[in-house]
Formats: sequence, C-alpha cells, structure tokens
Amino acid sequence: MPPRARKPAGVVLSDKPAGPSSFALVSALRRQTGARTGHAGTLDPFATGLLVLLSGAATSLAPCFVGLDKRYVTTIELTATSTTGDPEGELSEPHAPLTEDELRAAVVTLTGEVDLPVPAFSAIKIDGERAYKKARRGEEVAVPIRRSNVYVLDVVGYDGNTATLSMHVSSGTYVRSIAEALGGHCLSLRRTAVGPFNVDEVSTEMILPSRALERLPEEAVARIPRTLIDRVLAVEAEELRAP
Repeated sequence: MPPRARKPAGVVLSDKPAGPSSFALVSALRRQTGARTGHAGTLDPFATGLLVLLSGAATSLAPCFVGLDKRYVTTIELTATSTTGDPEGELSEPHAPLTEDELRAAVVTLTGEVDLPVPAFSAIKIDGERAYKKARRGEEVAVPIRRSNVYVLDVVGYDGNTATLSMHVSSGTYVRSIAEALGGHCLSLRRTAVGPFNVDEVSTEMILPSRALERLPEEAVARIPRTLIDRVLAVEAEELRAP
C-alpha cells in the first residue's frame, strides 16, 4: 500500500489586498491545499497587509499567534468621522481638522496604556451576537471599552485634511478607534508586521511544521510553547496513521 499523502501544514504569510475578506483568503488556501485552514488575526476588507494563515495541524498554533503585537500604517481623513470607522460607512458632517500641532499633541495622549471604545462595526459579541450585525440593522450598540497598549504612534505625514500614522500596538487594538479619537476615520490601513513576522517576508510556499520552525525567526520560535509544537507534530502523525 502506498504511503498516506501528507496534507500541507504550516505557516503562510500572505499580503492581503484591499477588497476581499480575511475569510476569503482562508477559503482560497483551503481549496488549494485540501487542508483545514485558519488565520491568526483578521483584517478588515478595506485593509491590506500581513495576514498570517495556518494550514493543517498548524492551526493548533493559532492561540500563540493571535496575541502577538501588530504594526500598522494608516492614512486618516481628519475632517469627518464614519459610522464604520473606514471608507465604507456613512460620513458625519464635515468639521475643521486638527492642526498639525493639535494632532501631534493628541497623538501623545494616545500613546502608552489607553482605553478605547471598540467600534460598533466589529466582530465582538454583544448579547450573543456579532456587534456589526446589530449595527447593520440600525440598532444602537453599547460598545465596551478596551484597554490597549500603544507602544509607538508617530505622525509620518500631514497635509491639512489627512494624516498618515505609523504605529506599534498590542493585540486587540482597533486602529479605527484611534482614528475616531482624532476626529476622523481610516482612509487606508496596512498591517506591516505581526510579532516577529514582517510583510516583506511574504511567501506563497507551503511549508511543513518541521521546516517552518527552522525558517521562523528565533524570536517567533521562542514565543511558541514547545507543548504546542509537539501537539502539531502529533496530530500530523495521527492523521498519517488514520485509515
């Protein structure tokens, strides 16, 4: 009897384009490989950048990746807020934007440990239902406040009506909430890094866990508990033994 085929398993770094949902990329990889697939932190459809996909037995590693810090670059329209915090929502009446000095002062107050409201159009559950579903029906959503760590928040561009910010934040930080705190909404959002993984490392190659661990940066391997690595390899071995 020929040996049982090994389904692809490992970590795939993807550069998500604007438009498709994170789930669409997960589904595409699942169709391509035939293996179960997940991701380690979603991106909104309008956003681009690094999406960490996990395939096969490596999906067991998801808890290790979800909590990693993130880096983003966002361009914010400062003259109006949006119901969704991004270009897809209904805009408020235009207002005077922050001056550059005001913007830089506000950025300082948003750096460090900060409390920010979760956007109404988000995937968190309220009374057992996703918040965005309630918001889409026009229901008033009582959003919770979430404490985030904003390690770095720099103004890298300003033209009077828009500002471009570069940031390094803890997992679970909503960039749209930062934009709203500045009186605006995100025009664009790009995730450049997840923990030690950088969008410049994107590859479409599927790699097995043993090879993946050899190729991951040392910092990344240090953040993955040995027990979970052993679990991935054990699940793979069990799948190969299955009839």
